[in-house]
Amino acid sequence: MKTMRLWFGCVTGLAISMIFGWSYGFFVALLPIIIMTNADHWHWNGYYQLVIGIIWTTVEVSFINGFFQSSPLLLTIVVGIFFLEKCIAMSHKNSYLFGFVGLLVGSIALNFASYSSFDLEDFSITLWCSAIVTIPICALAYLLFPEPIAETAVDTTHDAQRYDHIGMIRQTALGWIIAMLAFLVFQVGDLNDSLSAQASIIIVLAPMTLIGSLAAAKIRIIGTFLGCLAGLIIQVGLYTWSDNGILFIMAYAIAAGIFCSWLALGTIKSSIAFSAMSALTVPLTTSLVPDQKDAVFAILYRFSSIFVAVVLTSMTIWVIHHFLVRVIKSPSEHFNHG
Repeated sequence: MKTMRLWFGCVTGLAISMIFGWSYGFFVALLPIIIMTNADHWHWNGYYQLVIGIIWTTVEVSFINGFFQSSPLLLTIVVGIFFLEKCIAMSHKNSYLFGFVGLLVGSIALNFASYSSFDLEDFSITLWCSAIVTIPICALAYLLFPEPIAETAVDTTHDAQRYDHIGMIRQTALGWIIAMLAFLVFQVGDLNDSLSAQASIIIVLAPMTLIGSLAAAKIRIIGTFLGCLAGLIIQVGLYTWSDNGILFIMAYAIAAGIFCSWLALGTIKSSIAFSAMSALTVPLTTSLVPDQKDAVFAILYRFSSIFVAVVLTSMTIWVIHHFLVRVIKSPSEHFNHG
């Protein structure tokens, strides 16, 4: 039943985004997956964190962009405080989703808000709508495809939480430094078409540990390749029929069904499948314009940019992790070295 819930959530989300013509409609196809992957039963906590996290983050970004965009120094300082707030939230299990959503959405919005072609208001409203619509989509999915065997819901998200104070400080510092470096790189470079690469940096960073991030990097590359391949197959298979909404939804549903069956396993395949779903969904909803523009180049560019971003991020995380281990030591480590 979990496979059916996930499949229903992403396909329904895509259909809604197509009906309303949302510019960033891929969010409404992916947000239900984020919520339902680690929960076999309905829980309000995840939805609270998702909706409040998105609304609060977009309001913060609008405030920062409106008041500090003209002063690069002040902007950098305020963004640093913003990212620190999100990283601290991620270091606690009960607020992890709030922090992760804020860091992901905030880093994208803050960087792209500096480009005149980016409509922050449209981005924010679409995100609000996607987050709010996610609630009835998930509720309906749980109603139509309930878990047949009553089980105690176990939140397996990020079980490797930080148990020691020093470890939490290190991981918060690691997340903050990587987020700030990504922000500065995207501000200095003209990278307004690399949204997927920036999102990948935050996703690789999400475990907030060296081992977890390196594993996430491998998973991200494999999943992106599979998702891009599926997207190319859909694009080539439909060819001139890509303007047929029913055929497009059917083709997407078939590919999504395969990846959702992996998502339901709760293993490494689940993480690969999520990356595949994002790689499948984003280009087909943002770059494909029937009878005008195909998504082949966007799909190929997506894989290459994500590959480069993930490799560079992994190397940076490795360097910063070892630097933090040397700089921030627990009392026992000081004693052992003494």
